[in-house]
Amino acid sequence: MKIILTQEVSGLGAPGDIVEVKDGYGRNYLLPQGFAIAWTKGAEKQVTVIQRARAAREIRDLGHANEVKAQLEGLKVNLTARAGNGGRLFGSVTPGDVVDAVKAAGGPSLDRRRLELPGAIKSIGSHQVRVKLHPEVTARFDLKVVPGK
Repeated sequence: MKIILTQEVSGLGAPGDIVEVKDGYGRNYLLPQGFAIAWTKGAEKQVTVIQRARAAREIRDLGHANEVKAQLEGLKVNLTARAGNGGRLFGSVTPGDVVDAVKAAGGPSLDRRRLELPGAIKSIGSHQVRVKLHPEVTARFDLKVVPGK
């Protein structure tokens, strides 16, 4: 089955890529989840629009990725979240919360889908967060979750 990816799928490709997958994987997972659309001649014309949008938010090259990595690793990112007496959060920290905290700390704007959180962050304290900036560059920074409100 030939499909066009609309979102990044690890091990398969990036948005706008045309890939060949097994019928069941495409029909039962990728298409219903919105990760891909079926390939047609008309849909292939949409690939340029998808790739243009990807290029706008994509890290330009390896040098730019290393600059962003250095900037991220020099940041002190604090995130305020509601917590109970034992230091346990009401809910958990989402990738969107981390992106907002990085931006508030003066860091670059990141794509939340590129964040790799160490499981669910449900307690106050320091947590290691990874960001895949480029296929060859991964940045790591400490996220300090502090109680508030």
